[in-house]
Amino acid sequence: MITDPLTIRNYQKITDSLVDMSQKGYSRDELRLFIDGFVTALRLNNSLDVTLIHRLESEAVRFLYEPSNFTDPFDPQPQPEVSTY
Repeated sequence: MITDPLTIRNYQKITDSLVDMSQKGYSRDELRLFIDGFVTALRLNNSLDVTLIHRLESEAVRFLYEPSNFTDPFDPQPQPEVSTY
């Protein structure tokens, strides 16, 4: 669980970007590369402690692989077709 305010802010940036990019058609592999790049920039920037960056990365990857994070809550679920024999 992330509790540091700056880490939370970065997590929100990553997850918001992942959802936006997913809606634009980026593949899961491309989204994973985005996470890797974001985390690498944080490491090079020394803006967060290494343990916080590691926790942020693991939470972002967990977010990426949870399918319910990329569904639109306002989009009605498709109804199965009913045959009229």
